[in-house]
Amino acid sequence: MNALIVYESMFGNTRTLAEAIADGLTTQGVDARVTLAYDAPADLSDYALVIVGAPTHAHSLPRTTSRTEAAAWAADPTKELTLEPMAGASGVREWLKRIWLVGDPHFAVFSTRADIPSIFSGDACKAMTKGLKRRLARVDSHADFLVGLDNRLLEGEETRAREWASGLVPLPIA
Repeated sequence: MNALIVYESMFGNTRTLAEAIADGLTTQGVDARVTLAYDAPADLSDYALVIVGAPTHAHSLPRTTSRTEAAAWAADPTKELTLEPMAGASGVREWLKRIWLVGDPHFAVFSTRADIPSIFSGDACKAMTKGLKRRLARVDSHADFLVGLDNRLLEGEETRAREWASGLVPLPIA
């Protein structure tokens, strides 16, 4: 089986999780490809499983304005954040508008969000699921991974991402 993991990341947390998810799939014998959303294929016909991940910005998926804000945060030396090289490029929101489905790949989504109740932080998984359903895709699984208020992954989240990915493999793959 082959899988595509599409993500966008501002400070490296979502990238780290995408790589951990790929590792979890690989240990299950899955051929997993990880790619940034701006460079991801629109044609998903080669993949049995597509996993999509993004950080939660302002209760949803990143936009141009929130990507600009992330760059400003990284420029603030008191925050001690490093902006990912392609953080300002188009992301998952834009990729979802250009994908097309042939066949019936299974989808899973994941997000990073602040370690506060989701009613306050929002959840990018909801926006990704909605965008995929507009394309008549079904989402079989979702997971939120938490970052602290310092924008760093909480301890154990990388391991949890690997375990979540391993659990995706038994899904009935067409």
